[in-house]
Amino acid sequence: MSLAKSLEKKKPAIINRWFNLVVETYPPDTRRFIKNQKDPFSNPVGQTTRQGLIELLTDTIEKSDRKTIVAHLDPIIRIRAVQDFSPSKAVAFIPDLKKIVRELVENELYAKEMFDQWFEFEHRVDALTLVAFDVFVSCREKIYELKTQFEKKHVYKAFSRAGLINEEPDNGQDFGSPQGCGNK
Repeated sequence: MSLAKSLEKKKPAIINRWFNLVVETYPPDTRRFIKNQKDPFSNPVGQTTRQGLIELLTDTIEKSDRKTIVAHLDPIIRIRAVQDFSPSKAVAFIPDLKKIVRELVENELYAKEMFDQWFEFEHRVDALTLVAFDVFVSCREKIYELKTQFEKKHVYKAFSRAGLINEEPDNGQDFGSPQGCGNK
């Protein structure tokens, strides 16, 4: 049996363990809410995270291209970028996938063909971690850019009201239309 087939069979168990590890990165009250609230409208963080993990596992198994991976990774990382996570903690859930899979397919890894596939899988997870870091940095850059634009607009309005400036701001500046942070 190939590693991909084995992972497909164990997908629900992998996703449940991975989701629980991601949820453990949150404070206790948030953890309880994310785990217990099943309504996707009341719990968009939990719903987005679970769905993203399902898509990322599929992408990793099927060797999807970077564009597809970014599209599935972006919603999860966006959430973590606006929260109080350091960059390393925001993406640390990705390498956890290797540990989870290793535990679930440990006995099967002793076959030579499976062992080679395992190294390839680990490499894809490592690459996924680097992509997640890129997306996180891009999201944080966008957040700081929006904060800067907001402050510039706020200062301009204050100066304008005080009569300290009479000219209009540069028409090329847009103070509030965010673009996707993972679409670089």
